[in-house]
Amino acid sequence: MAFLEKQSPGRVLLDDTVALTALIEASQNLQSHTEYIIRVQRGVSTENSWQVIKRYSDFDMLNSSLLVSGVSLPLPPKKLLGNMDREFIAERQRGLQVYLDFITQHHILATCQLVKKFLDTNNYSANYTEIALQQVSMFFRSDPKWEVVEPLKDIGWRIRKKYFLIKNKEQPKERQVLSWVDLGPDKFLSDKDLQSTMKLLPSLTNPYICPVTFANTSELSALVIRMFNEKGTLRDLICKVKPKEAFMRKYCNPKKIQGLELQQIRTYGRQILEVLKFFHDKGFPYGHLHASNIVIEDNTCKVLDIENSLLGLPSYYRPYITQFRKINTTESIDVYSFGHLLYEMTYGRPPDAVPVDQYPAVPNTTVVSVLQSILSTDACKTGMPTVAQLLQTPLFSDVLLFHSEKLQFKIPTKLRDALKTAKECMEKRLQEEQKTNQQHRRLTRAQSHHDSEEEKRRRKILARKKSRQSAYENEEDLSVKYNNNSGSGASSPPTSPSSPTPPHTTEHAPF
Repeated sequence: MAFLEKQSPGRVLLDDTVALTALIEASQNLQSHTEYIIRVQRGVSTENSWQVIKRYSDFDMLNSSLLVSGVSLPLPPKKLLGNMDREFIAERQRGLQVYLDFITQHHILATCQLVKKFLDTNNYSANYTEIALQQVSMFFRSDPKWEVVEPLKDIGWRIRKKYFLIKNKEQPKERQVLSWVDLGPDKFLSDKDLQSTMKLLPSLTNPYICPVTFANTSELSALVIRMFNEKGTLRDLICKVKPKEAFMRKYCNPKKIQGLELQQIRTYGRQILEVLKFFHDKGFPYGHLHASNIVIEDNTCKVLDIENSLLGLPSYYRPYITQFRKINTTESIDVYSFGHLLYEMTYGRPPDAVPVDQYPAVPNTTVVSVLQSILSTDACKTGMPTVAQLLQTPLFSDVLLFHSEKLQFKIPTKLRDALKTAKECMEKRLQEEQKTNQQHRRLTRAQSHHDSEEEKRRRKILARKKSRQSAYENEEDLSVKYNNNSGSGASSPPTSPSSPTPPHTTEHAPF
């Protein structure tokens, strides 16, 4: 059951979670229209930047495509007359910059292919649905019992991951979901170890993990099959949306949201913490916990996408995680992600920003206590509790679990060692990115301070002092030179004994 690809020489595995920033540097008026020159940068390195040129009509087309999100977007309005006026163009340029800042800082919009392609056409113009269909077709030829029912278009947030509803011809009424994805930048297992680990996944037994029917990898991508849940994910339940709708339409601005009841929060939270503990005890990296990676069956949470870390895919929360150097291990990533999930289960929506130090009132204060221990400024800067410590909190410690199913996931020693090494490499890449981001923030703060009005005034005073000191030193040099010339025999007026030369006084610049 193979779906083989030829390795592309020099292929770069992009981290699609790395933010693109866009700055409109200039505008140029042509005979019939105005073009805007945009400097785009990936991450914090100025070396990884390029220019794109866009017209207002390009922005308008992008905006029309993003309207499906339901978000109110700040695109400057059209103007038919006077749109070549210099003042109007300057005003529109400022408005377009506000628009770019908004979409590149919005957690969901910033990671969608529409925005990525607008700013980085070279890396995001591929038709990944078509590529996925080709790979899936090759797989079906090797195992003809499977058949595609329908593509599940854009139900996920990852650009390079596609989903298909499929059925087994031997069980035509049963629906399963096939996911195809490109390998990511955190893929540190060898191809052999990755293939071996993926083949172990169908043997994993845990009441809080959605079973894997089939898993396989090639040189560049992976394919996984699991049961399809007709009710959708936990986030679908919270947002009251249809599971098959596009991710951006469902979650950017949901109209009907509802947090869970306290007993549900306690039960689901305990189940999720149990599965995280299971992963950590087995030395298996997860790091992909969020509300769209959980389904509910018979009041039981089951986590999805347990293969993501093996395949090198970055976390959904990576843009947040890279800002905090204390979130630097796979366990701390899981705990941080659990904090986001707990917030969403409680309030029916993700936090507007992190850290979170102010919380809306809830009936049970122990929920807020756990949230503060994970998402507060102090927690993000100094450290968060472990999974074991969270299990001991009053919110979860006395929750009864009724599953007696035997937990099973046997990982051979050699593979366990390979997973440990891969986990360490993932953590090292994260820590290096966090260090780079911190250095960038320091430089940005220093530059901001350097450019502040107060600092400008201070430098101006120092420059004035330096100028006066320099003038005094020049004056002193001339005086010494004059005296030297006098002592060498040059004619000079005689000095009267009754008029002694006054001592030289130094002028001090006022502070």
